[in-house]
Amino acid sequence: MTRRMVRWLRRFTRREEGTVSMEFVILSPFLIGFMIFSIELGIVTFRAVMLERGLDIAVRDVRLGTGTAPQHDQIKQRICDNTIGVLNCTEKLRLEMVPTDLRNFVTLDATPDCTDEAEPARPLREFTPGSQNQLMLLRACLKYRPIFPEAILGRALTKDTSGEAALIAVSAFVQEPL
Repeated sequence: MTRRMVRWLRRFTRREEGTVSMEFVILSPFLIGFMIFSIELGIVTFRAVMLERGLDIAVRDVRLGTGTAPQHDQIKQRICDNTIGVLNCTEKLRLEMVPTDLRNFVTLDATPDCTDEAEPARPLREFTPGSQNQLMLLRACLKYRPIFPEAILGRALTKDTSGEAALIAVSAFVQEPL
Protein backbone atom coordinates (compact mmCIF):
# COMPACT_ATOMS: atom_id res chain seq x y z
CA MET A 1 0.00 0.00 0.00
CA THR A 2 2.75 2.47 0.91
CA ARG A 3 4.79 1.46 -2.16
CA ARG A 4 1.85 2.14 -4.34
CA MET A 5 1.39 5.54 -2.70
CA VAL A 6 5.09 6.39 -3.07
CA ARG A 7 5.05 5.44 -6.76
CA TRP A 8 1.97 7.51 -7.33
CA LEU A 9 3.57 10.52 -5.62
CA ARG A 10 6.73 10.15 -7.71
CA ARG A 11 4.74 10.05 -10.92
CA PHE A 12 2.69 13.01 -9.74
CA THR A 13 5.76 15.13 -8.98
CA ARG A 14 7.36 14.31 -12.37
CA ARG A 15 4.34 15.39 -14.37
CA GLU A 16 4.59 18.71 -16.11
CA GLU A 17 0.91 19.19 -16.92
CA GLY A 18 -0.65 22.12 -15.11
CA THR A 19 2.57 23.97 -14.30
CA VAL A 20 1.43 27.04 -16.18
CA SER A 21 -1.88 27.07 -14.36
CA MET A 22 -0.01 27.01 -11.04
CA GLU A 23 1.92 30.12 -12.05
CA PHE A 24 -1.31 31.75 -13.14
CA VAL A 25 -3.02 30.94 -9.85
CA ILE A 26 -0.10 32.39 -7.91
CA LEU A 27 0.37 35.55 -10.01
CA SER A 28 -3.18 36.43 -11.08
CA PRO A 29 -4.26 38.09 -7.80
CA PHE A 30 -1.26 40.43 -8.01
CA LEU A 31 -1.93 41.24 -11.66
CA ILE A 32 -5.63 41.87 -11.06
CA GLY A 33 -4.81 44.02 -8.02
CA PHE A 34 -2.33 46.00 -10.10
CA MET A 35 -4.92 46.56 -12.84
CA ILE A 36 -7.54 47.72 -10.33
CA PHE A 37 -4.98 50.03 -8.71
CA SER A 38 -4.04 51.45 -12.13
CA ILE A 39 -7.65 52.09 -13.09
CA GLU A 40 -8.45 53.82 -9.79
CA LEU A 41 -5.26 55.90 -9.91
CA GLY A 42 -5.99 56.93 -13.49
CA ILE A 43 -9.51 58.06 -12.61
CA VAL A 44 -8.36 59.94 -9.50
CA THR A 45 -5.61 61.66 -11.49
CA PHE A 46 -8.08 62.57 -14.25
CA ARG A 47 -10.49 64.10 -11.72
CA ALA A 48 -7.68 66.01 -10.00
CA VAL A 49 -6.39 67.41 -13.29
CA MET A 50 -9.89 68.43 -14.37
CA LEU A 51 -10.52 70.17 -11.03
CA GLU A 52 -7.21 72.04 -11.36
CA ARG A 53 -8.11 72.98 -14.93
CA GLY A 54 -11.56 74.23 -13.95
CA LEU A 55 -10.14 76.22 -11.05
CA ASP A 56 -7.40 77.76 -13.21
CA ILE A 57 -9.87 78.85 -15.91
CA ALA A 58 -12.28 80.29 -13.33
CA VAL A 59 -9.48 82.16 -11.54
CA ARG A 60 -8.23 83.55 -14.85
CA ASP A 61 -11.76 84.79 -15.62
CA VAL A 62 -12.03 86.38 -12.17
CA ARG A 63 -8.54 87.89 -12.26
CA LEU A 64 -9.03 89.44 -15.68
CA GLY A 65 -12.61 90.51 -15.02
CA THR A 66 -13.89 94.05 -15.26
CA GLY A 67 -13.24 94.86 -11.61
CA THR A 68 -16.50 93.46 -10.31
CA ALA A 69 -16.21 91.31 -7.23
CA PRO A 70 -17.05 87.72 -8.12
CA GLN A 71 -19.73 85.94 -6.13
CA HIS A 72 -19.56 82.40 -4.78
CA ASP A 73 -22.18 80.89 -7.09
CA GLN A 74 -20.63 82.48 -10.18
CA ILE A 75 -17.16 81.13 -9.43
CA LYS A 76 -18.56 77.71 -8.55
CA GLN A 77 -20.49 77.58 -11.81
CA ARG A 78 -17.40 78.61 -13.81
CA ILE A 79 -15.34 75.88 -12.17
CA CYS A 80 -18.01 73.24 -12.80
CA ASP A 81 -18.49 74.37 -16.42
CA ASN A 82 -14.79 73.80 -17.06
CA THR A 83 -14.41 70.59 -15.06
CA ILE A 84 -15.02 67.78 -17.51
CA GLY A 85 -15.90 64.27 -16.41
CA VAL A 86 -16.99 65.04 -12.85
CA LEU A 87 -20.57 64.13 -12.03
CA ASN A 88 -22.71 66.33 -9.75
CA CYS A 89 -20.02 69.00 -9.61
CA THR A 90 -22.27 71.73 -8.23
CA GLU A 91 -23.44 69.51 -5.35
CA LYS A 92 -20.02 68.02 -4.58
CA LEU A 93 -17.85 71.15 -4.85
CA ARG A 94 -17.24 73.49 -1.94
CA LEU A 95 -15.26 76.73 -2.22
CA GLU A 96 -13.37 78.81 0.30
CA MET A 97 -11.84 82.18 -0.59
CA VAL A 98 -9.93 84.42 1.82
CA PRO A 99 -7.94 87.61 1.36
CA THR A 100 -4.33 87.56 2.50
CA ASP A 101 -1.33 89.85 2.52
CA LEU A 102 2.20 89.09 1.36
CA ARG A 103 3.68 90.93 4.34
CA ASN A 104 1.45 89.12 6.82
CA PHE A 105 0.71 85.88 5.00
CA VAL A 106 -2.17 83.88 6.43
CA THR A 107 -2.64 80.35 5.14
CA LEU A 108 -5.89 78.48 4.90
CA ASP A 109 -6.91 76.06 7.64
CA ALA A 110 -5.19 72.69 7.41
CA THR A 111 -8.54 70.87 7.22
CA PRO A 112 -10.47 71.82 4.10
CA ASP A 113 -14.16 72.51 4.34
CA CYS A 114 -15.74 69.79 2.22
CA THR A 115 -19.25 68.48 1.92
CA ASP A 116 -20.37 65.37 3.76
CA GLU A 117 -23.69 63.74 2.94
CA ALA A 118 -24.00 62.36 6.46
CA GLU A 119 -23.72 65.79 8.11
CA PRO A 120 -26.37 68.53 8.00
CA ALA A 121 -25.81 71.39 5.59
CA ARG A 122 -23.22 73.93 6.74
CA PRO A 123 -22.86 77.55 5.74
CA LEU A 124 -19.79 78.71 3.85
CA ARG A 125 -16.66 78.75 5.99
CA GLU A 126 -15.38 81.97 4.48
CA PHE A 127 -15.85 83.54 1.09
CA THR A 128 -14.65 87.12 0.84
CA PRO A 129 -14.58 88.53 -2.70
CA GLY A 130 -11.74 90.95 -1.89
CA SER A 131 -10.91 94.39 -3.18
CA GLN A 132 -8.63 95.80 -5.88
CA ASN A 133 -4.95 94.74 -5.80
CA GLN A 134 -5.61 92.29 -2.99
CA LEU A 135 -4.06 88.81 -2.90
CA MET A 136 -6.72 86.11 -2.63
CA LEU A 137 -6.48 82.39 -1.84
CA LEU A 138 -9.16 80.17 -3.33
CA ARG A 139 -9.51 76.54 -2.29
CA ALA A 140 -11.85 74.10 -4.01
CA CYS A 141 -12.73 70.78 -2.41
CA LEU A 142 -14.47 68.18 -4.55
CA LYS A 143 -15.92 65.00 -3.06
CA TYR A 144 -16.14 61.82 -5.11
CA ARG A 145 -16.89 58.16 -4.58
CA PRO A 146 -13.99 55.81 -5.46
CA ILE A 147 -14.68 53.18 -8.15
CA PHE A 148 -13.16 50.36 -6.08
CA PRO A 149 -13.53 51.58 -2.46
CA GLU A 150 -12.21 48.37 -0.88
CA ALA A 151 -9.34 47.77 -3.30
CA ILE A 152 -5.72 48.78 -2.71
CA LEU A 153 -5.94 52.50 -3.48
CA GLY A 154 -9.58 52.90 -2.42
CA ARG A 155 -8.75 51.55 1.02
CA ALA A 156 -5.77 53.92 1.36
CA LEU A 157 -7.82 57.05 0.61
CA THR A 158 -9.17 59.07 3.52
CA LYS A 159 -12.95 58.86 3.26
CA ASP A 160 -15.76 60.50 5.19
CA THR A 161 -18.71 58.73 6.81
CA SER A 162 -20.56 58.50 3.49
CA GLY A 163 -17.59 56.77 1.80
CA GLU A 164 -16.46 59.74 -0.32
CA ALA A 165 -12.87 60.93 -0.73
CA ALA A 166 -11.82 64.54 -1.32
CA LEU A 167 -9.77 66.23 -4.02
CA ILE A 168 -8.40 69.64 -3.13
CA ALA A 169 -7.10 72.37 -5.42
CA VAL A 170 -5.74 75.74 -4.29
CA SER A 171 -5.07 78.83 -6.33
CA ALA A 172 -3.88 82.36 -5.53
CA PHE A 173 -4.58 85.46 -7.55
CA VAL A 174 -4.62 89.24 -7.27
CA GLN A 175 -7.76 91.23 -7.96
CA GLU A 176 -7.07 93.54 -10.88
CA PRO A 177 -7.87 97.25 -10.49
CA LEU A 178 -10.64 98.88 -12.50
